[in-house]
Amino acid sequence: MPTAITDELRCLLEQRAANPLSTQPRSFVRWAGSKRSLLKHIIPHLPASFGKYYEPFLGSGALFFLLRPFRAHLNDSCVELISSFVAVRDNAPLVAKIATEKALERDEYYRIREYRSTDDIRRAAEFLYLNRGCFNGLYRVNGSGKFNVPWGAPKSGFVVDERNLLACQEALAAPGVILSSGDFDKALVGCRRGDLIYLDPPYVTQHNNNGFVDYNERIFSWADQERLAEKAEALRRRGCHVIVTNANHRDVLSLYPHFKSYVLRRSSTLASSRHRRGTVTEAILVGRS
Repeated sequence: MPTAITDELRCLLEQRAANPLSTQPRSFVRWAGSKRSLLKHIIPHLPASFGKYYEPFLGSGALFFLLRPFRAHLNDSCVELISSFVAVRDNAPLVAKIATEKALERDEYYRIREYRSTDDIRRAAEFLYLNRGCFNGLYRVNGSGKFNVPWGAPKSGFVVDERNLLACQEALAAPGVILSSGDFDKALVGCRRGDLIYLDPPYVTQHNNNGFVDYNERIFSWADQERLAEKAEALRRRGCHVIVTNANHRDVLSLYPHFKSYVLRRSSTLASSRHRRGTVTEAILVGRS
């Protein structure tokens, strides 16, 4: 049965998006590139109804937790991120308990970063602890696959909100919600006419008109951008409602000739100091058959 987004529900979604830190469920991880602050710009482009929801670049899952669809396929290439979502789905109370056992402080952060557990639930709790303590919510591993983001000196000792984690568990445990880790193309197998597809590939905005391709090649190659655009167009032609958030760059926009583009502006959050942060622009691309 399709999910209907009535005018009343759209208004409710707008209210929730305007208060992202107090609504539940909300994302339980910090994630570079999270669209939490951009939800209010995405809501106007949601369809009046949709079948299944697909998000192959899950990240923080901000839009999923806002919509709370009963049928969804959530995917990300980061195995540890998806493992944390699975652990929350399966046992949020225990994840919360373990994540808050130790105070959030520098020495403990580096100890946990160095000596990770193998148990799935405990490792997910450690992931949440490290996510709160690390610099800017970044996720980065070294050549050996070990998480190596430095201590970020957070202003508070907050790690996790157990009530919110329980609300997230309820959303993730819906019978029609699937979690997977892998390439975006495989996560989009089975999309049908009327489904809602949200594509938010990794990208940075700083080099919008100079060196964009070279700079972004390290996180999501240009070949992958082209492959994603081809997939998005195929889904649009199939009758899916496709929303893409990406860099507002002429080369990116040229990949989506049949999509309507909208420019939005926001404050940059990735620079190391506040005075180096400025306004950046991003694009929302909307494809309808």
